[in-house]
Amino acid sequence: MSAEATNPATPGPATPAPQRTAPLEPGVAPAHRRKGRPRIDLRRLGRAALLGPTARDRLPDAIGHVVEAHRAHHPDAKLEPLRRAWVLAESSHRGQMRKSGEPYITHPLAVTLILAELGAETTTLTASLLHDTVEDTEVTLDQVREEFGDEVCYLVDGVTKLEKVDYGAAAEPETFRKMLVATGNDVRVMSIKLADRLHNMRTLGVMRPEKQARIAKVTRDVLIPLAERLGVQALKTELEDLVFAILHPEEYEHTRELIVDNASRPDDPLAEIAEEVRVVLRDAGIQAEVLIRPRHFVSVHRVSRKRGPMRGADFGRLLVLVNEDADCYGVLGELHTCLTPVVSEFKDFIAVPKFNLYQSLHTAVTRGDGQVAEVLIRTHQMHKVAEAGVIALGNPYAPPSEDQPDGGDRPFEGERADPTRPGWLSRLLDWQQGAPDPDTFWSTLREDLAQDREITVFRADGGSLGLPEGASCVDAAYAQYGEDAHACIGARVNGRLATLSTVLKDGDTVQLLMGQDPASEPSREWLEHAHTAAARIAIQRWMATHPAPGAEEAAATGPRPPAETPPTRPAAAHPARPANALVDQQGASVRMAGCCTPVPPDEVTGFAVRGGVVTVHRVECPGAARMKGDGRPEVGVRWGATTECRVTLVAESFGRPHLLADLTEAIAGEGVAIVSATVEPPSQQRVRHTYTLQLPDAAHLQGLMRAMRNVPGVFDVSRAQHPAAAQ
Repeated sequence: MSAEATNPATPGPATPAPQRTAPLEPGVAPAHRRKGRPRIDLRRLGRAALLGPTARDRLPDAIGHVVEAHRAHHPDAKLEPLRRAWVLAESSHRGQMRKSGEPYITHPLAVTLILAELGAETTTLTASLLHDTVEDTEVTLDQVREEFGDEVCYLVDGVTKLEKVDYGAAAEPETFRKMLVATGNDVRVMSIKLADRLHNMRTLGVMRPEKQARIAKVTRDVLIPLAERLGVQALKTELEDLVFAILHPEEYEHTRELIVDNASRPDDPLAEIAEEVRVVLRDAGIQAEVLIRPRHFVSVHRVSRKRGPMRGADFGRLLVLVNEDADCYGVLGELHTCLTPVVSEFKDFIAVPKFNLYQSLHTAVTRGDGQVAEVLIRTHQMHKVAEAGVIALGNPYAPPSEDQPDGGDRPFEGERADPTRPGWLSRLLDWQQGAPDPDTFWSTLREDLAQDREITVFRADGGSLGLPEGASCVDAAYAQYGEDAHACIGARVNGRLATLSTVLKDGDTVQLLMGQDPASEPSREWLEHAHTAAARIAIQRWMATHPAPGAEEAAATGPRPPAETPPTRPAAAHPARPANALVDQQGASVRMAGCCTPVPPDEVTGFAVRGGVVTVHRVECPGAARMKGDGRPEVGVRWGATTECRVTLVAESFGRPHLLADLTEAIAGEGVAIVSATVEPPSQQRVRHTYTLQLPDAAHLQGLMRAMRNVPGVFDVSRAQHPAAAQ
C-alpha cells in the first residue's frame, strides 16, 4: 500500500536483530538456527518475475519461497488460488516501480511471504498478493469478487485506502476506521495490514525524515498496539525496533552498542544456564527443547533502563518448549527444585491466559554469581500462538464441523470461538459509532489503544465484561448498558455498595443499580471517572445536547433546589408529647438524646445532666459509652405506655433528580410527620438526607425505614448517631 523503496541507509541493527518472523513448529529449530536456508532476495525475485517468461500452468519461481513457507504450515494447501492471484497481481502492477527503482510487485510479494511464514492460510495469502491492486491499478473489486470470491474481495476491500481527493485530511483516520470495522467482521483484514506496514517500515529509508517520523508515530500509536492485542508478537517486536530506530536514533545507537559489546564477550552465561536446564530436564526424563531467545532492541533498552548496567543473562531469555500442558508444570517443578528460583518472577499465563490468547509460564532462576535468567515455558502450540496470534488460528470462520478450505486441520480446539471480537475490539467498534468527527475518532483511538492491559469483571447475572485496566464502575455501566447507563444510580462491587467512581480490579463482581426514572441524567462528575472511550463519548454527547446552567446541573447531580422541594410539615403543627420513658430518679425530667433518638423498644439507659434532666440514650450509643467512661452514674430507664415518639433518620442515596420529593412522599405515605429535614451537598455522586420525624407509634419505625429504602436511589437508611449531641 504505497510501499516505499529499500534504502541501504535505512536505520537498522548493525548486527542482525533477533527476528521472530517464523513461528516454531514442534521439533523444528527457530529461524536463526536454520543456517542452511538461503536469504530471500525479493529484489532479484521481483525482477526475474517481470523479465523472465513464466508458464501460466505452473507457479512462477518468484513465489516459490512463499509456497515453501506456506506448505511448511499447511502441507495439503491448494495452490491454485495463489497462482491465479500472482498472475493478476504481477500483470496489473507491471510497469509500476517503487521509489528505489524496484518493481512494485516486490511489495505484495514480501507482505505475502511475511504472512506465509507466520502460518496464514491460503485465503489470506491470496488477498495479500492482491491487496494493492484495487488501490493502485485498474483492477476493480467486482473483478476480484468474480475471480476469487466474496472472502478475498472483503479482505482486499478492507485494506484498501480511502482516496485523499474524496476525504482530504480525514483520509487517514477514516481509512483506519474503515479497516477496524472490517476487522470486526474478519480479523484477517488487520493481519494483512500489519504485514503491509512491517514491510513498508523495513523500506522507509527513502522517505524524507519528517515523513519517516510521521509514519513511525502512527505505527507506534496505532499499529503496534493492534499487533499486541491480536497477539502477533513476531510483527509487534520488529515494528517496535524499526520505530525505535527512527524516533529515538541516539538511544537506538546506544542499545546497539550494548548488544554488540555483549556479543563479543568470551563467555555466555545464558548459554551456560541453558545447558544446566537441559541437564536437569534430561535427568528428570522430560522431553523438551531449550532455546535462547535474544531480546529485541526495545526490550534491551527497557531492561537497561529498569535494571541499570546490563549483565550477560539480561540480553535474552530461555525458552523451554514441551509437548503437553502438563509438561509445562513438570518443567517448572524441576527448575524450582534443582535451581534457585526467583519466586517474585513467577507468572502463570496458562491457567489465566492474557486477553490476546497468549499462554506461557514465566519464571526466573539464578546461579551463584548472581546472574538471573528469565525462563518461558510453553508447548509448541502455545509458542505458535504467542508468535503469530490470531494468524495462527488459520481460518477462524470455518464451521467447526468442516475442514479448512486449504485442507489443514482446524487448529487449537478450545480457544476463543470468535477471536475477532475480544472485549477490546467490541468496545472499539461500539464507541467509534458515536465519534462521527474524524479528529475525535483519531485522538480517541490513540488514547484507547494506549491502554495496554485488560481486566475481566463479572456481572451479577453471571456474564462478564472486558475492560481496560483502571476502568471504573462508570465504565462498566456504559459497557453493559450503552447510553441507558445514564440512568445508573450506583453499584455494588463484590457485594458491597460502592460509588460509581470506584476503580475495578480483575475478577471483581459488579452489580449496577439502575434508576426507574426514564428521564434520568448522567452526572457531569462521571466524566472525571470515565476511563473508556465508550463512556466518555456517551457522556460528552449527552452534555453537548444538554447545556447546563448551574441550577440545572445541581438538579442533575443532587436534590432539587429548596424552592422546588415539597413543603414539610412544621414542627409546631405536631408538638412533641412528653417523653414516654420513665426514669428511676424522682422529680427528674426526661429528654431523649438527640445523638441516637431512642424509641421503643430500643434498649436504653439514662444519665443525669445539669438542671435535673436525665437524658435517655440507646445502650449502643457512642455518647452513652463516653459518658459512662467519664464515670457518670447510669440512671435506670424503662418505656412507659405512650407509644408516640420522635426519631432522627439518615438516608444515604445516589444523586438523581426529584429524589427529595420521592423520599418525603414515602415518609408521608407512612403517616409520619416531618419535624425537620436537611440535605447535604452531593459528594462523589452521594447525597445524605437527615430527617427528624414524629411517629404516631414506635412500632411504625421499621416499616418507615423499609419504605424509605425502597425509594430508587436510596441504598441505606439508619438511625442517627451524633456524638456531638450527646449532652
